[in-house]
Amino acid sequence: MLDLGTQELIVIFIVAFLVFGPKKMPELARTLGKGLKQLKTAMRGITESLEEAGADIKEEVADIKEEVNEATGGLQDSIYKSIESNIDEINKATENISESKKVKEDDTPRLFGDSEDEDKQQQENISVGAEEESAKENKKEPKTDG
Repeated sequence: MLDLGTQELIVIFIVAFLVFGPKKMPELARTLGKGLKQLKTAMRGITESLEEAGADIKEEVADIKEEVNEATGGLQDSIYKSIESNIDEINKATENISESKKVKEDDTPRLFGDSEDEDKQQQENISVGAEEESAKENKKEPKTDG
């Protein structure tokens, strides 16, 4: 509160003694003591009321936290369930798509662009091209008059 050292207190007592005189000093000291006692009790009352208010506030905050946790707990569970059901649906859809691709690949005939048949088709094209060239050459051979 007040930071008064011994030197300051001695100076205050000397000044009070000179101002009030020796007859009124005991009465002044009693009055000062009573005032300090009342000040201390008032400070204790204020600190107690603040501590009680702090405890009440802590209890209210704890209750609010509990209510929020209960509300968000249910929300969190519903979100997890929704996410799990969406994941299951996506997995089923991808399985169906992969199965339908397998069925389509097995049932469809091989086309020209398939990697397995490319070599065979190139060989057939080469042999067909060679046969056509030889047929053209036979037709173009000039007749010799001899």
